[in-house]
Amino acid sequence: MNSPGTNYEDNSIGGIAASTDVRGKAADSYTLLKQDALMLLALACLSLMAALDGTSISVALPVISEELNASTIEAFWIGTSFLVCSAVFQPVFSSFSDLFGRKPFVLLAITLFFIGAVVACIANDTLHMFIGRSLQGVGGGGIITLTSIVIADIVPLRHRGKYLGMLGAIWSLGTVIGPVVGGCFTQKASWRWVFYINLPFIGIGLILVAWSSSFRTGKISVSSHWRKIDFIGIFLFTASTASFLIPLSWGGILYPWDSWHTLTPLITGTIGLCTFGAFECRIAIHPIIPPAIFSNRTALILFTECIALGLMIWCCLYFLPLYYAAVKGLGPIMTGVALFPETFTVAPAAVVIGLLINYTGQYYYIICIGWFLSTIGMGLLCLLNTNTKTIVWIFLNLVPGLGLGMILPAVALAIQASAKPENLAISVAMSTFFRGFGQSIAVAIGGVIFQNRMKSNLLKYPALETLAEEYSSDAATVVQTIQRMEDGQVRIDLQQAYADSLKIVWAFCCGLSGLILSMSIFTKSYDLNRVLVTKRDSREENASKEGNRAAENC
Repeated sequence: MNSPGTNYEDNSIGGIAASTDVRGKAADSYTLLKQDALMLLALACLSLMAALDGTSISVALPVISEELNASTIEAFWIGTSFLVCSAVFQPVFSSFSDLFGRKPFVLLAITLFFIGAVVACIANDTLHMFIGRSLQGVGGGGIITLTSIVIADIVPLRHRGKYLGMLGAIWSLGTVIGPVVGGCFTQKASWRWVFYINLPFIGIGLILVAWSSSFRTGKISVSSHWRKIDFIGIFLFTASTASFLIPLSWGGILYPWDSWHTLTPLITGTIGLCTFGAFECRIAIHPIIPPAIFSNRTALILFTECIALGLMIWCCLYFLPLYYAAVKGLGPIMTGVALFPETFTVAPAAVVIGLLINYTGQYYYIICIGWFLSTIGMGLLCLLNTNTKTIVWIFLNLVPGLGLGMILPAVALAIQASAKPENLAISVAMSTFFRGFGQSIAVAIGGVIFQNRMKSNLLKYPALETLAEEYSSDAATVVQTIQRMEDGQVRIDLQQAYADSLKIVWAFCCGLSGLILSMSIFTKSYDLNRVLVTKRDSREENASKEGNRAAENC
């Protein structure tokens, strides 16, 4: 095991002192400027909106589908398009903002999110709703990844922990309370308020960001940077990633896993991603995702942790509500409220851990402890049964929430600490991309586990044996079946089979968390008492030196 606080690799740029940030201030006396604080507040607010939009529609989707006369596959695309677009376009925003500056692309992301919200608000058919959700996904992905990158731009490494902790708390809070917000609006007002509520916050954020001069832009030659854009890489990455994620989202739900509808895009996406990797390594002069970010063993492990983190959080957010609705019989709003044990552990834990890292300068043991608690917590969820009392499942949910909350800011900071200066922005973007990737595959993996176990469990009950194939096809559709059933032994048996099947999902998450814990032990710990200077900082410094030399010559 490597002890924390040791700088195993020198990521500093020659001539930049480790204790001084790019603004010439001592890192240990750093104070966030008022303008920076307002700008980060605006971005944090927008990140909350983006996180809310990712999950709030889940409860409203049945009502939306009915009002818009959406078919099954149209309803699926309304719900899935946001997550897929959000994940796919994050590295693209990072790459372009690294070339042309952060501010234009932050404004572009906000604008796309705003336009998407307006289109979704007024949509009267599925096509316009799909367009609105897709635009929101692209903009939301840009907001989420650029917020983390801007924090890395303006805050010294030692002090980023508390801001990343707050950002992680905001993201998890928005993700968890989204279904509650969606349920309240759907039941008490109109589903259109799920989108209307975004507009004032977007407007305030857009104004604050537009007035801010905190973004680093440097002196940019648009024509020279235009030639550095990896157009082929961008096309291969976006098309292949979308082709890979889409069948994972509908496999076993809309189409069987062995159907050509699932296998064809999945295989095509896999081949495309392999082609993209070969192109970036062998051919691309200015790759959109530099292969160098994966040459570090620690970075590879940390990116894997991001996938596992997104997967486990999303498994909790997707399958726990199904447990509360199917087994406990809770309605949409109370199902969202039942997730509060995660909300009031993940979000506060992320903030506290961020402050702790800021104070101690250490994150290695926090990551290990977080994965340990997550492993124990996911194991405890296996105790959830049909007769589990409310007070019991509340406390069972506290442990995984605490563990995942500890990991969120610590892993994000560790990735930044292990990145080389010229790859900082794309490393930040890839961390959010891999977390989103984990979310996208969570339902697919959990669904396959549930489907197999549910079919096996239903075969144990004679009254349900003939319905095993139908009831095991989709975890969500069984909820409606159970709620429509009259009280009796058949309903009790179906609820028991449902709870037993979900236990295997939690067991899988427990095993995955334990595996990641064992991998985390072999990561290196980097010194946080230094500042990583981005490529944009280097360009500004070079431009300043050239300007000084020109002045001296004159």
